[in-house]
Amino acid sequence: MQRTVVLLALGSRGDIQPCVALGRELTARGHRVRLIAAARYAPLIDAAGLESAPLSVDPGDLLATEEGQRLLAGGRNPVRFLRNFRRILGPLAERLLGEILDGAKGADVVLAPTAGALGEHLGEHLGVPSALIHYQPSHPTGAFPHPLLPQARFLGRRGNEWSFRLVDQIAWQLARTFLNDWRRSALGLPPEPLRGPMHRMRREGRPVLCCFSTTLVPRPPDWPENVHVTGYWFVDEPDYRPPKELAAFLEAGPKPVYVGFGSMVPSDPARTHKLVVAALRAARVRGVVQGDPRHGFPGADDVLVVGDVPHSWLFPRMAAVVHHGGAGTTAAGLRHGVPTVVCPFFGDQPYWGERVAAMSAGPAPLPFRSLTADSLADAIRQALKDPAIQTGAYRVGDRLIQEKGAAKAADIVESLLP
Repeated sequence: MQRTVVLLALGSRGDIQPCVALGRELTARGHRVRLIAAARYAPLIDAAGLESAPLSVDPGDLLATEEGQRLLAGGRNPVRFLRNFRRILGPLAERLLGEILDGAKGADVVLAPTAGALGEHLGEHLGVPSALIHYQPSHPTGAFPHPLLPQARFLGRRGNEWSFRLVDQIAWQLARTFLNDWRRSALGLPPEPLRGPMHRMRREGRPVLCCFSTTLVPRPPDWPENVHVTGYWFVDEPDYRPPKELAAFLEAGPKPVYVGFGSMVPSDPARTHKLVVAALRAARVRGVVQGDPRHGFPGADDVLVVGDVPHSWLFPRMAAVVHHGGAGTTAAGLRHGVPTVVCPFFGDQPYWGERVAAMSAGPAPLPFRSLTADSLADAIRQALKDPAIQTGAYRVGDRLIQEKGAAKAADIVESLLP
């Protein structure tokens, strides 16, 4: 019998594409899938054969604001990161939560990220099961600290475990007021206690779908059975046809290096573009640089500025990739055995940069706020010429390409359906 699976993705393309991959798998099994996401991703969602429930709040637009720049500058400090996140979303909360509730109507199961435990609230209101989606390790473990609190490792296993609970509490206390108002006024539910819902959800064994690979994050032995590390959920776009300029550029010389920072919006895009071009030329490589050609960023014989190009098509044609370290972008590069240079802005991005370096698939991460043309050129040269990195990237890619993460996740989702 056909069931309705609702997925919630509040972030940018790196959060949307894994949900599209899982949605495609579930649709192929005969289910109806609806994806709640920013309106700009509706064409991607519709093209995959899923239903889109568009949100009027766009993460890319928010990051371009003054408050968004503060968020990007917050680095890895969880208090600053979550406080700035609340400052951005707080005034939009009522409208956003209303749109999420409308998009979830008729669901037989709800899948949502940990933030705010939104899937839990919706599932309780609708009387249906829910599950958490983790794009980075977010379940307590003594094996390593939360990606936002790496310094907790100096306190040993207990410090590692409590770093996860501390991040949960900071997030809940910052969102508690407007989420409990929403529970009372829109969902007809009693407010959650001061401690929040996460400890109860973990005690009850709420299913967790970890959208990452044990190749990069070995499964901790203290994670319970309800935490499923499925592998990445990849979207392939074999029907993509590149613009003539891109196809001609790729044919005109050796493999170039890709540089792009996704939805991260530098405070001075023109300066960033000049820095990137200078680094590529200092490293003596051709470059494909993400940007909007209409904004006047100059290209040249050795540098091509491109808009939105599917990573699944572009990255296998690159000699190396340079990016912000978002979970989805990192996975896309590693999957194709391409050496990776991570220039993290904030949040979990430094963590993924560290994991790339730990797997010898790229050099140590270069924080964007301290990036220079010389440091980026040195990292690109290292990625291209270090035999250990070339071998490490190939080895990781060989493992990731064999994973069937979306199929494993779909099996778990189907086990939750009534």
